[in-house]
Amino acid sequence: MGRKTRVDQTFFLRLCSILLFIALMGGCATPKLEARVFPDFVAIIAQQGDTFTFLAAKYLNDSSMDWFIAEYNGLSALNPGQALIIPLKPYEKGGLTLKGYQIVPVLSYHNFSPDRSTDRMTVTQAAFEEQMKFLKEKGYRVITLNQFLDFLNFKGQIPKKSVVITIDDGWRSAYDIALPILKKYGYPATLFVYTDLILGGQKTLSWELVQKMARSGLDMQGHSKTHRDLTLMNQKESFKEYFEAIEGELSKSAGTIKAKAGKDIKYLAYPNGETNHLVIELVQKEGYLGAFTAKRGGNPFFIHNYRINRSMIYGDFDLNQFEKNLAVFSDEALR
Repeated sequence: MGRKTRVDQTFFLRLCSILLFIALMGGCATPKLEARVFPDFVAIIAQQGDTFTFLAAKYLNDSSMDWFIAEYNGLSALNPGQALIIPLKPYEKGGLTLKGYQIVPVLSYHNFSPDRSTDRMTVTQAAFEEQMKFLKEKGYRVITLNQFLDFLNFKGQIPKKSVVITIDDGWRSAYDIALPILKKYGYPATLFVYTDLILGGQKTLSWELVQKMARSGLDMQGHSKTHRDLTLMNQKESFKEYFEAIEGELSKSAGTIKAKAGKDIKYLAYPNGETNHLVIELVQKEGYLGAFTAKRGGNPFFIHNYRINRSMIYGDFDLNQFEKNLAVFSDEALR
């Protein structure tokens, strides 16, 4: 029923676009009116100098919503005299259409190096730059974790080619190499920190650098305290000791990040990507709103919020292998 409602609403708005184009044009070569405002949308004739960014700022109070107008109208460029509908509400929550559904890739990085990969978990500066440039040139939009979780929870709409960027652990290279490139392209990203690694050595971040990264806009989230596999009991642990240890891994790391970086922790990346039913219950008990595995693949709106997929980007990936992790739509249900 919900799916039919969304499709009907989209059809209704598109029909209005055609009718309002006729009304606004008034049968003349020159548009008579610039805009008509309705409860759910605005109908306009684009004027000289109008851009999607300008219209998003004017009618949606958010210039970054330029994609919202462009995607609805199926346009990549705007010319004077074009009839447009500017939706004032999300029109395609969950990315669900009659053709299939949207999926969101979450990319996972770990370490970076200036010139060569020392292991599979290390991506060179040149490769990372090339990958970020590829996203820009191919029209992908990098979104925040909050935007992504709103998508999963049916609270908001995101661009059709949305991607999430995450970095794990707390290596110094995240500050020295990754951060400048992310800032160059204007991309948000999340650093999942395991707090025992923040030692301030040559290879690891210090809390001072973590604070600098947070002030620059990089999101900070949890990756446990020691990076132990949360699903496994140590050989000499009783179940009670194991239970309390996992609680500590989750609560102490969140408390440390809050104290050191002033950041309330809402999301978790499971160490080694491993989880189970007990761990998920404890993660929820500690107040986390979502958690990420290391299972490769994209995420539809119906993915489990505590079993979100992430695709690791390895140091030996070429650009073709990188692109294989960027699928943003699925029609599997229709096959």
